[in-house]
Amino acid sequence: MTTSLPPSLRISVATEADRAVLEQLWTMFRHDMSAYSGALPDERGRFRQERLDNALADSTWRGYVIRLDDAPAGLCIIRGIGSPEVVINSIFLANAARRHGYGRAVIRAITSQHPGRWAVAFQEANAAAAAFWTAVAAEADAEWFSTREPVAGRPDLRPDIWIRFEVRAGRDR
Repeated sequence: MTTSLPPSLRISVATEADRAVLEQLWTMFRHDMSAYSGALPDERGRFRQERLDNALADSTWRGYVIRLDDAPAGLCIIRGIGSPEVVINSIFLANAARRHGYGRAVIRAITSQHPGRWAVAFQEANAAAAAFWTAVAAEADAEWFSTREPVAGRPDLRPDIWIRFEVRAGRDR
């Protein structure tokens, strides 16, 4: 990534060689999100991971490994590369990496690689996500907006909050 990052923070595009690390991080992420989705692991103790698999196999998806020094500290998955709107499908930082500005730095670095319209969804009950994404969107685009939309295939869940914002090419954020 070419944007300015804190010296200990590294973001790299994930490859199949990163699968084992990503699967560990994915389990932690899905565990965190289960508080809002009600999802439980399968009989093997694993959460569904189609999005993770897509990030490693589909050219319109991309996965990233986030490291602090040499330690894997998180992941980010985006989808819709090459489409009118790129979606931040998943982002996770280990608890020790939270509230240090790393999440914002990661989003700035990744979105700067794909200028244009961005979207992210989260559950309304997730107050930390609401505060984070509102701040990220406002930093990127004064005209950001949000909508409430049903969760596809999950009528049992409350609607997601979708935040949409524009990232302009060459803009120093």
